[in-house]
Amino acid sequence: MTETRFTKDHEWARLEGDIATIGITDHAQSALGDVVFVELPEPGRHVDAAEACAVVESVKAASDVYAPLAGTVTELNAALAEDPAAVNKDAEAGAWFFKLRLDDPAAFGALLSADDYRAFVQSL
Repeated sequence: MTETRFTKDHEWARLEGDIATIGITDHAQSALGDVVFVELPEPGRHVDAAEACAVVESVKAASDVYAPLAGTVTELNAALAEDPAAVNKDAEAGAWFFKLRLDDPAAFGALLSADDYRAFVQSL
């Protein structure tokens, strides 16, 4: 199974070759509440690590989504435009936001492991 890594901003990344699939964590969607809108970056856009590049809006608030790694957006999850509430149902799998062709795939290893992310969330 492909390893998932996390950020302290509550994004997750799953790496396959030099392509990372990016989404928000279950913790993030739970804190946001009912998601009503998702704005995704344009394909072809280059993003730096930690750059705000997407927005997720809920009935409670709007929140930036940050690129966990630097790279170029290759694909969007277009289904989120029609069903943003999918983020609440399947945040860490089917409701991914976008895919990045990474500038440096080795940087993936610097993100938090699942255990480290769990410990971080428990410390909040």
